[in-house]
Amino acid sequence: MDWAAASADPQYRAAVVDLLGALAYGELAAFERLAEDAKLAPTMADKAELAKMASAEFHHFERLRDRLAEIGEEPTQAMEPFVAAYDGFHKQTAPSDWLEGLVKAYVGDSIASDFYREVAARLDSDTRALVLAVLDDTGHGGFAVEKVRAAIDADPRVGGRLALWARRLMGEALSQSQRVVADRDALSTMLVGGVADGFDLAEVGRMFSRITEAHTKRMAALGLAA
Repeated sequence: MDWAAASADPQYRAAVVDLLGALAYGELAAFERLAEDAKLAPTMADKAELAKMASAEFHHFERLRDRLAEIGEEPTQAMEPFVAAYDGFHKQTAPSDWLEGLVKAYVGDSIASDFYREVAARLDSDTRALVLAVLDDTGHGGFAVEKVRAAIDADPRVGGRLALWARRLMGEALSQSQRVVADRDALSTMLVGGVADGFDLAEVGRMFSRITEAHTKRMAALGLAA
């Protein structure tokens, strides 16, 4: 179904508003974080690269904000329920240096993207297209891998510290995403039976298993043990 047909269901509409609100605030928070992390960059080129990524995140935020307004929702109100979860995650996982910031941008954002891609499979065609578009890699994936692997090659001891850091990020990200889903009735209902073919709670468990598996592969790409 497209949005016009799917949104006739009030519960589905509420779920999509929640989803877009969560995504929008996530993109805004990512913009702020990348802009802040740029201060830790060791070179001007690295600083410019992070600024470019931050700009892409803000553009994604604008698309989500505009879509919420287009469907008659107040963007700030839609984002508000997710401020505490996102801000809590970022407070608990503030990087202490440049490399930790890169791992966080790569690992943390990728976990969130994996989760939203899983949800997107259950969305109407219009909303799915928008969600997938704003989940496009802003370029920090390859950039982070290159920089982190180079740092580990230069000093192998860095790998152990960053591996522990990435495991902490994984735990915090999964904990926050599960809490958000549990707190939002419409969103949790959509997860166990969306507009497309519904799926049961066992499938939700398998979904988180797939997210964990993808995380393990990303850790390997970074040269870190999961």
